Amino acid sequence: MARKSRKQDDIIRESHERSKKFGVTHDQEFPNLMLSEEEKAILLSENQSLIEVAGPFMEMLYNFVEGSGFIIVLTDKNGCILSVSGDKEPVEAAMSMNMVVGAFMNEKSIGTNAMGTALSENTPVQVSASEHFMTAYHRWTCSAAPIHDEDDNIAGTLNLTGSRELVHPHTLGLVVASVSAIENQLRNLRIEHRLKESVLFINHVMDSLSLAVMSVDENGRITSANKMAHKLLKHPNEKLPGTSAVDYLPDYRKLLSIVNEPKIVLDEDTQLKTANGFESFSLNAYPITLADGRIEGMVVSFREMKRVYKTVNKYTGMHARYTFEDLIGESDEMKRVTEYAKAVSDSPSTVLITGESGTGKEVIAQSIHNHSSRADNGFVALNCGAIPPSLIESELFGYDEGAFTGAFKGGRPGKFELANGGTLFLDEIGEMPTDMQVKLLRALQEGTIMRVGGSKQISVDVRIIAATNKNLKAEIENGNFRSDLFYRLSVIPIHVPALRERQEDIPLLISYFLNLKSVKLKRIVPEISKGLFIKLSGYHWPGNIRELENFIEKYVNLGGDLSFDPETFINDAIQGKQQTTISGNLNKTVVSLAETEKQAIISALQFTNRNISHTAKALSISRNALYEKMKRHGIE
Repeated sequence: MARKSRKQDDIIRESHERSKKFGVTHDQEFPNLMLSEEEKAILLSENQSLIEVAGPFMEMLYNFVEGSGFIIVLTDKNGCILSVSGDKEPVEAAMSMNMVVGAFMNEKSIGTNAMGTALSENTPVQVSASEHFMTAYHRWTCSAAPIHDEDDNIAGTLNLTGSRELVHPHTLGLVVASVSAIENQLRNLRIEHRLKESVLFINHVMDSLSLAVMSVDENGRITSANKMAHKLLKHPNEKLPGTSAVDYLPDYRKLLSIVNEPKIVLDEDTQLKTANGFESFSLNAYPITLADGRIEGMVVSFREMKRVYKTVNKYTGMHARYTFEDLIGESDEMKRVTEYAKAVSDSPSTVLITGESGTGKEVIAQSIHNHSSRADNGFVALNCGAIPPSLIESELFGYDEGAFTGAFKGGRPGKFELANGGTLFLDEIGEMPTDMQVKLLRALQEGTIMRVGGSKQISVDVRIIAATNKNLKAEIENGNFRSDLFYRLSVIPIHVPALRERQEDIPLLISYFLNLKSVKLKRIVPEISKGLFIKLSGYHWPGNIRELENFIEKYVNLGGDLSFDPETFINDAIQGKQQTTISGNLNKTVVSLAETEKQAIISALQFTNRNISHTAKALSISRNALYEKMKRHGIE
């Protein structure tokens, strides 16, 4: 810190003593320390900010002393000259003594002088005539003050030098005042630099958001907008700032009245005007409140509704889990269905899947979705037979706030909006009421929907996959289903065969579900008798795959002991009421797990025509594991 209470005589005396120790001599004429040209270039570059800030104040100082024979010198923190200016004659005289850029004016270089001593004492100093250590400087009077940065570290000195006859206390006062102004400007420059860094950082953060953000002033002008705002509003060249918010926010005045209360708006479904027309967004609005409580505008953030729905679908299970890889079966019927479904997966056309209950129609629908370009978007399912007729319209199309008693505040999107960009699976479409069939047909034809109680048409991009276990043509004849909707839905018809129509797939399914259920239930794979295995393979399974899966789950839960189960199916399947009979007590014909595994592998090999990849897949094991098991069981 500055030692301002020191007496002038003590300052000069101690400086002279230091000068002697530094090896400076009285008859010395030039500085001992000088920078090379390369070093000077580095020096000026490192002190560019100080030079630029001090320049205007040095010019102002010179205006006070112009024509009076003074020169102004700026040095760095080590006393090395950065700039020299002033009247012509004293400048030439100084240069003749090597007082030039790159020369050191500290005490080590030239002994006692205002610049060097001000650095040593860290205080403003005036050195005149013989107070200088070098006789060559006795002709001068010098007034210098150290320049401090915002951390109070010395950044340099400012010096005013003239003929010794011009010595006056006010000269030092001019220097101190100029230095004070320079220090203030350095602090301001640092603050400005930090503000710029902060703004740059904030802008970088805002531009990295997947959320669109805009600020709007009290006059309704957009003052800032991040990249996502420009992208979603499809406004090129980042020119949203300066434009009117109402051009993009039709409900701007409503939002303004809310934030002026002040309140915030959260997750408001709204329509914003983009370059392509009106689109649906979820919007938030927050007041910008000053320290005195005045509201100066608002911050508006918004995101695409389809992105919101995608997030909702992700965390509510509205996504497709199954792919074509999950379809178990090597029968000609299943191969035909699988290849056909794969071929039409990426088509935008509607699909109608028919088949008995339990045949896996939704698995086919999910597989189609996951095999299409819509796989990254939602797969939303609605069972038309499980929804009361009075609610099915709001389930499909959603509703606006106040549409009916009990409606949620802000309304709620329907399945069409949730599936926007993805697939809507309408299961049990044959159960849909006839009045809803008309509304569904209109939505499919126009590509737009209207919420219950709403007034705005909402564009939706949804692929429809419908499924039914009914004969829709018979339903049309009975007046229960509209023919125009049937033909609109069945552009691509897919019929899933019943399990009894592909009995060669049953052994594969048995093996698959045994392994799957054992893992899920954390049980050991139970032993299965050869007779039961044959019987299950020959059973007609009226409930199809669902019935088989449930039976295997029950079998695993019971550890293979069916004596606990009084179900009619068990009696039919085991005692032979359904098709074939087997003699003896099955409990006495139970074979080992190894034998069951061997038979399962042999059966799987037979039905896949010894295709190792297909067999391994059907048995839910790797190819290497299959080879190892075949070797262990002696299967060629």
